Amino acid sequence: MSSTEERVTALVAANLEVDGQPLGDSLNLEASLVDHGVSSLDLVAFAKVVAQDFGVTFSTEDCASINTIQGLIDFLDG
Repeated sequence: MSSTEERVTALVAANLEVDGQPLGDSLNLEASLVDHGVSSLDLVAFAKVVAQDFGVTFSTEDCASINTIQGLIDFLDG
């Protein structure tokens, strides 16, 4: 089975683009997706993809506390 980091990175590459370019190549795990240029609407859609893929739900508090991609990975591993 793939690691959580590999799965999240693959989901980013498959589902998110900034200015028509896939985000996967320039992904910094210590930055937020907003810092990468992802819109808030795309962020909500991506959260739904992650929730479905990992079989989790995100509370409002979870969303507020996950500030980076690494934070998302740590949440999913926790």
